[in-house]
Amino acid sequence: MVRVAVDAMGGDNAPAEIVAGCLRALGKSGDVSVALVGREDAVRAELDGKKYDGSRLSIVNATQVIETGDAPVASIREKRDSSIVVGMKLVRTGKTDAFVSAGSSGAILVGGQVIVGRIRGIERAPFAPLVPCENGGVTLLLDAGANVDARPMHLVQFAQMGSVYMKLAMGIERPRVAILNVGLEEEKGNALVKETYPLLKSLPNINFIGSVEAREVTHGYADVCVAEGFTGNMVLKSIEGTASTLLHMMKKAFYSSTRSKIGALMLKPALLKTLSDFDASKFGGAPMLGLKGLVVKTHGNAKATEICNAILQCRTFHEERINEQIQKELGLGAEEN
Repeated sequence: MVRVAVDAMGGDNAPAEIVAGCLRALGKSGDVSVALVGREDAVRAELDGKKYDGSRLSIVNATQVIETGDAPVASIREKRDSSIVVGMKLVRTGKTDAFVSAGSSGAILVGGQVIVGRIRGIERAPFAPLVPCENGGVTLLLDAGANVDARPMHLVQFAQMGSVYMKLAMGIERPRVAILNVGLEEEKGNALVKETYPLLKSLPNINFIGSVEAREVTHGYADVCVAEGFTGNMVLKSIEGTASTLLHMMKKAFYSSTRSKIGALMLKPALLKTLSDFDASKFGGAPMLGLKGLVVKTHGNAKATEICNAILQCRTFHEERINEQIQKELGLGAEEN
C-alpha cells in the first residue's frame, strides 16, 4: 500500500476539488491510501454523503493554512500546524510515502528542503513537471522554478535525476537529455550554459544530445530538458499561456458565425481528442526530485483530475524506487538533511 498525504487546504479549489480527487484516486487504485491533511471540519463536510473505502482514507487535522501571499520561510517556521508543514512531517517521519499539494510553491519548496530534507549529496532539489508534446509523448522540464539561480554542477545533477525518472516512470530506456539554450551550436549560450555543456557532454551515464531551443520543447526533441529555475519556469509559463490563449481564440472563432458553429460541431471529436492529448493535468504534478521523501506540487488551480493523477504518480514513483535509483546512479551514500 502506497501512503499519500494530501494537502486538503492548498490551492484555489480547496477543499472540494482536492477531496474529490482523492476519492477518485481511491476508486482507481486499490493499493493507495490517502491521508487528507487540513481542517477536519471542512474536510468532513466535503466527505459527507460520499462513498469511499474508510480503511484507506484518514483525516489528519491541521488548523492553519499557508496562504499564497505568506512569506515562505516565515510561514514554515511560524505556521507549524499548517496543512503543508503537518503533511511534510508525515513524510519525514515515514508515516506516509509522499505528499501532494496545490498550495504555495514557495512554502512547498522551503518545506521540502527543510522538513523532508535532501538526499545526501544532492545540492538542489528541482521541480520537474512533464510537458505534453505534439508527438503524443512528454518532456521532463527541470528545474521549473525551485532554484532561480544555479551552478553548473546543479544542472548536471538535474540531468542525471531527470534521466533516471524518465527511464523508470515513463519507460524510456535511454532518455534524450538536452540543455535549454538560445541556439543549437555548442558555443552559444550564457556563462552557465557554456560551462555546463561540456560537463553534460562528458557524462557516461546520460544520453546527452546537445542544446534545445524553447520552441522545440513541445515538439518532443528531447525527453529531458535541463535549465536553471528562472529559465525553466519562464518556458513552462509561456507554454501554458500560449496554449490558453490559442484555446480562447479558437472558441471565439468557432462561435463567430453560423457557418463556423457548424464547422466546429463537425470538428469537435477531433478537437477534444487533441486537447486531451495536450492536457498536462493527466500526468499529475511536478515532483521535487532529490528529496528523501516524495513531494509533488500541482497547479494552484488544480481540480480533481490533476489531484487524482498526482496521487497515482506517487504510486509509480514509490513502486519504481526512484529515490534509490537516483542515489545509485549518482553514486551517493547515506542520506542527510
